[in-house]
Amino acid sequence: MHTSTLPSPPLLPTPAQREKQGKLLLIAGGVLLGTIGVFVEEAGQHPLATVWFRCVFGALALGLWGAATGRLGELCLRGRSLGVVGLAGGLMLLNWALFFAAIPRTSIAVATVVFHIQPIWVMVCGAWVLKETVAPRQWAATLVALCGLALTTGLLDGGSHSLGDGYGLGLLMCLGGSLSYAGVTLIAKTERRVTPFALAWWQCAVGVVLLAWVPWVYGWPAEAASWAWLVGLGVFHTGLAYAILFTGMARLATGQIAVLQYVYPLTAIGVDRLVYGRTLSTVQVAGVVLMALALWTLRRPQR
Repeated sequence: MHTSTLPSPPLLPTPAQREKQGKLLLIAGGVLLGTIGVFVEEAGQHPLATVWFRCVFGALALGLWGAATGRLGELCLRGRSLGVVGLAGGLMLLNWALFFAAIPRTSIAVATVVFHIQPIWVMVCGAWVLKETVAPRQWAATLVALCGLALTTGLLDGGSHSLGDGYGLGLLMCLGGSLSYAGVTLIAKTERRVTPFALAWWQCAVGVVLLAWVPWVYGWPAEAASWAWLVGLGVFHTGLAYAILFTGMARLATGQIAVLQYVYPLTAIGVDRLVYGRTLSTVQVAGVVLMALALWTLRRPQR
C-alpha cells in the first residue's frame, strides 16, 4: 500500500541558535562599521559632501531593504513623529559631519574611540533631562571612562600629540559628534512610535534635503574612485550595516548588545594600523582599555 508523506514544516531556530546568529550579525556589523574611516579618507571629499552622499546612497539602500522585508509602511509618519525624526536627522547630520571632519585631523582610531564616549553623555543627560536614577557605581564608571578618554587622546603621552595642527580641534569635533549622537539616542528612547528602521531612513532623507546645496558649492567628485568610495559609504556602512545590526539586535539581550558594540572601535584601531600604519601608544591603549571596562560596567543592567 502506497502512502504519501507530507513535507515536514521548516524547523524554527532554537533560542541558542538565534543567539548565536545574533552575535555573528553584530560582530559582522561592527567589523563593517570599523572600516568606515577608510572610505571617508579615500573618498577625499569635503565632510559635508561626504555626509550628503552617504545620505543619498544610504536612503536608497535602506529603502530597498525596507521594500524587500515589507517594512516600508513604517516610514509613514505624522504629527509629533515627523518633528522627532526631523530633530534626530539634524543631530545625526551634525554627528556625521563632525566625525568625518575629525578623522583627518586625528586618526581613524583616535576619532572612533573618543566618539564612543557617547554612552556617558546619554547617562548624564538621562539623569538631567529624563530624571533617571543613576547609581553610585555608574558615577564611578563615568569617572573611570573620562580618565580613559583623557589617556586615549594622546595629549598626556609625553608630547607625542599636541593641540596644534588641528589635532585639538579634531578631538573637540569628536566630543561634539558624540554629544549629538547621544541626543539621537535619547530621542529614540523617548519616541517609541518610530521604529529604528524608520528613524535611520528618515535621518538620511532629512540629510538629502537639508544638504542638497552642498555638492553645488563644494563640487562633485571628479574621479570614479571617489564615487565608488561614496557609494560604498552609503550602501555598506548605512544600508547593509543598519540591516545587519537591526536583525542581530532583535535576537540578543541588551547586555550582549552592549558588549558586542566594542567590535566597532577595536576594528577601527586594527584597520588604521593595517591600512595607514598608524598605531596607538601604550598610554593610549591603556586609555582604550579603561574606557571599554568602564562603559561595559555602565551598560550592565542594575542588580
